[in-house]
Amino acid sequence: MKSGLAEGHTATIMTEVSPSMHAQFEGSVVHPVYSTVSMVYHMEWASRKIILPFLEEDEEGMGAKVTVEHMAPAVTGASLEIKAAVIKYEKNIIVTEVIVRDFKNDRIIGRGEVKQVVLPKEKIRERIERI
Repeated sequence: MKSGLAEGHTATIMTEVSPSMHAQFEGSVVHPVYSTVSMVYHMEWASRKIILPFLEEDEEGMGAKVTVEHMAPAVTGASLEIKAAVIKYEKNIIVTEVIVRDFKNDRIIGRGEVKQVVLPKEKIRERIERI
């Protein structure tokens, strides 16, 4: 990894809850609100944005662990801010704390942590080929 990444680095994404983000299984909507699946996706995306500028050409990040606490619903049209902050960085392991906030109503929708591991692309390719 390129130098410069440190604890405290942040990345933020904004999104608006849409019907495609609703809690659903096999195309059947269970609740017309922001799903935990969508929350995990956005948490991983905000966390990935942190490491992208620091990856070498021959490296890639992989998700290793996600913990999520989905604390409140967010309805269709809600503006969400997903902010990730590096809380631990050792060798090739980056852990971020992520907060999902309803931007307009200033309330926390969820929080959690994302662990990423940075590896050489060749090593990742070898692991996949062995499967």
